[in-house]
Amino acid sequence: MPFDFKKEYKELYLPKHTPEIVDVPYMNFVALQGTGDPNEEGGAYQQAISVLYAISYTIKMSYKSDHRIKGFFEYVVPPLEGFWWQNGIEGVNYADKSDFNWISVIRLPDFVTKADFEWAAAAAEKKKKIDCSRAEFQTIREGLCVQIMHIGSYDSEPESVDRMNNYLRENGYQNDMSESRLHHEIYLSDPRKTVPGKLKTIIRHPIKRI
Repeated sequence: MPFDFKKEYKELYLPKHTPEIVDVPYMNFVALQGTGDPNEEGGAYQQAISVLYAISYTIKMSYKSDHRIKGFFEYVVPPLEGFWWQNGIEGVNYADKSDFNWISVIRLPDFVTKADFEWAAAAAEKKKKIDCSRAEFQTIREGLCVQIMHIGSYDSEPESVDRMNNYLRENGYQNDMSESRLHHEIYLSDPRKTVPGKLKTIIRHPIKRI
């Protein structure tokens, strides 16, 4: 049975509906950075998602190609994730999506090297006829974070963020946002197939002890 990151790492992909603390280890990702409203039809964000999935599935299906990845095992492609920020704003202003900065990512298994990634990006570009040149191989260590399972529309996320912030104040922590530690979302639902009120999104914020 293919390895499923969501099932094997439940502490990272199946948090409670109440805030909890987690220490997030180093992980490798295929990543693409951009700006603008993620809801713009055919915009930069939606184009980036297409690139991420094209590369991710090229790696997943690499065992059927001439490229052999050392240590490869069959797996389920992990969920789409996103790091978000707006210049001059702490946290996220959901009312103005046009000035979003984002880094969209999909986790890669540890056996994927940068050389494997570069092969996959070139192969995906050739097969799918899309520009994969801006995609990057990134290693990210989030460290100490607070997270929660948010159920509902993306625009209602501030309610869950408020619960996280209250939890931090009550337990001796504070947010630790910076240029390298960002508001993080993990998307467990497909918005094309799920009504907004039932969307499942993990919200994760970097923190430190007071």
